[in-house]
Amino acid sequence: MTRVALVQLDVSDSETVEARIARTAGLVSQLGDADVVVLPELWHVGAFDLDAAREHAEPLAGPLVARMRAAAQDAGVLLHMGSFAELAHGHRYNTSVVIDPSGEVLATYRKQHLFGWEGGEPSVMTAGDTLVVLPTDLGATGLATCYDLRFPELFRRLVDSGAETFLLASGWPSARIEHWSVLARARAIENQAWVIACNSAGTHVGVEMGGRSVVVDPRGTVIAEAGTGEVVLEVDVDVDVARTWRRSFPVLADRRL
Repeated sequence: MTRVALVQLDVSDSETVEARIARTAGLVSQLGDADVVVLPELWHVGAFDLDAAREHAEPLAGPLVARMRAAAQDAGVLLHMGSFAELAHGHRYNTSVVIDPSGEVLATYRKQHLFGWEGGEPSVMTAGDTLVVLPTDLGATGLATCYDLRFPELFRRLVDSGAETFLLASGWPSARIEHWSVLARARAIENQAWVIACNSAGTHVGVEMGGRSVVVDPRGTVIAEAGTGEVVLEVDVDVDVARTWRRSFPVLADRRL
């Protein structure tokens, strides 16, 4: 079993970016009973505050990632630090970062599907174009971010690259939270994979976040689901469930495309 802690942060705009970073780093540092810790998308600024994302963009080698590297090392956990506004090569990216228990960066993933059309995320961010699957205690682990959940092709490509578990950082609003719940189960069922999805809570720039971070097993059963407020949801995950289910019910072998 691998103990996973999903940190469903309140990202309300009553808290400053600096205060939230300090609070979150302190919280992660105390989660040493977990093996894997997952944070939401753009939690430092709030996923819908594009002006703040623009203002607080920084390089991978900047102070935010350094702070979270130290927190991961303090706790001795594998940390998916959610995503941040990465500044690189004259562009901004919505970049997820995975950090190992010694504080080293294991992987980064730049969100491929940007939400909001012309006036939304694409007006600030550049889309990534690279799949990421990495070995973790959760087996071969594929990374995705928020709006990516609506695009099953991405998850199928991750499975074709060996993924048994999907880790998803999100800033999904309450207005469409039922879509979140259905899509998380669908991605698990159709790919016979674990879906571990961490959303945010609170309200910023007038948008109420949906919470309901969730862990879905490869059969589509919801193992644990958070409410709508800030919470740390801890769940034991057995990657062998995916392997056993794929052998006993080999749906993926019947694909025609």
